[in-house]
Amino acid sequence: MGARRAVQAAVVAWGLVGCAGGVTESETPLQSRVAELASPNGRNLNGRNLNGRNLNGSELGQVLVSVSFAGAHASATADDPMSSVWLQGSVFHGYDAGQEVSGTAFLGARFVGNLGDGQKVDLRVDEVQPGTEANADVWSYRVSFLDTVDGLWKPACPAADGSALNAIPVMGRWNYQQGVAGGGARIDDPTVFTFACEDAAIAKCVRFGYRPWETAADGRSLADHHQACTRMVRADFCGDGTSHTVDGNWVNLYDAVGVQQDTESWLLEAEWNAEGARCSSSSTRAPAPVSCPNKPQLSGCGQTGHFRTGTLLMSEVPAATTP
Repeated sequence: MGARRAVQAAVVAWGLVGCAGGVTESETPLQSRVAELASPNGRNLNGRNLNGRNLNGSELGQVLVSVSFAGAHASATADDPMSSVWLQGSVFHGYDAGQEVSGTAFLGARFVGNLGDGQKVDLRVDEVQPGTEANADVWSYRVSFLDTVDGLWKPACPAADGSALNAIPVMGRWNYQQGVAGGGARIDDPTVFTFACEDAAIAKCVRFGYRPWETAADGRSLADHHQACTRMVRADFCGDGTSHTVDGNWVNLYDAVGVQQDTESWLLEAEWNAEGARCSSSSTRAPAPVSCPNKPQLSGCGQTGHFRTGTLLMSEVPAATTP
């Protein structure tokens, strides 16, 4: 795997009320904005969002928790649904009228989205952005949803100014609950995928180089590294879906598989795996001390040998960052 450019994410938070799996969230996903810089790794601003804003939250008040492969149409004018649809990386493939189609052929495609309360919503692909160069396998899509109240198509991933952000499709779905066992966890479900809004944690971690459909140089799948990254970005120390950070804090991340390098002489914050922080130091992004009573803490936090015993990522913060 080639070296990855680091990104710097400038985070702007917008709180909205939402639901997940029929359970009202105590705190909703938040929106952020990312600007890529040609800098040598390091210095990624964190956000506390898992997958962007709610699906036009002020109108629907719901989280778009997943999108079904079944029932997809090749375009708005297609009479019958496609016989099958699947993802290769973040590129759509399918059979339409007996012919295999892929990539830009999904411009205008319709999908069925699943909301947190079990309702369905119509989705439409309005733009297809192929990946380029080192990111050739990372395709993004401009997606809108049909507001049945006024009959208008509106951005599924709205920016702070109301404009549309792109989304990266990622296999499976996430648990959007917070403060509960399983909160924030990736759920492997071959029948659905997630339209991960750009600049939120799921898409952000893909951009960092943790593509869940790829393998590292040592042959390991990057799926767990990607999930560990979503925990790290949101400072989900306890692994229960609860974010323990404020927007705009600096964080540096690195691994032992050649995706992100340690380029900062900052203070160790924590070690991460797919279930949250294995251990943390006294210097974190949390505005107050975090206690995870049911989560054992690994001793000797920050030892590089822990990469051989289950740690996937380590994070660092500037010296000024203290709880």
